[in-house]
Amino acid sequence: MVKPIIILGGAIPIIIAILIVGPLVMSPEIPIIAVDPDDIVQIEFTKHELMKVSFGVTERFGSKQTEIIAIENNGDIMYSITKDGMPSPEKKSTINQDTRIKLIAMIKETGFLSIPSDSFSIRDDINEFVKFGVKITYNGQVSQLYWPNQNATEQFIPPMITMVESELENIMNEIRE
Repeated sequence: MVKPIIILGGAIPIIIAILIVGPLVMSPEIPIIAVDPDDIVQIEFTKHELMKVSFGVTERFGSKQTEIIAIENNGDIMYSITKDGMPSPEKKSTINQDTRIKLIAMIKETGFLSIPSDSFSIRDDINEFVKFGVKITYNGQVSQLYWPNQNATEQFIPPMITMVESELENIMNEIRE
């Protein structure tokens, strides 16, 4: 028969492991421990509202509206919008530190920078759609990615792309108002 002291001695490391791993597994938040204060991150997010323009024999997509936000490493934001080819004055703003850290952690922890920059094909029956682009400069290395909204393509757009897109659109909406 096994002595109770041996069972208790074996159970202690298991209980400690559960106490350490439990909160990490149950936490839906992206950990911000990945954010290094020495990292230099610049993000440029572009949103194009495109529509099909016919030139008789040929067709191509033209921009109805383009919105761009550029987030600098210090949290400064530049917002510009161009409607029907007419640019509006740029707006300057700042992003709060918590949102900036959350965004950088999301980009680093999800592997966003390692997504291949394959282009997404647009369905033939689409006349209008929204195309997004993000350019991330991370410690001097540039990564760019472009994608349409999901209903404009038959290809699957990874959830990490739409997660970063929604976070950047929230920032864009706050500046626009």
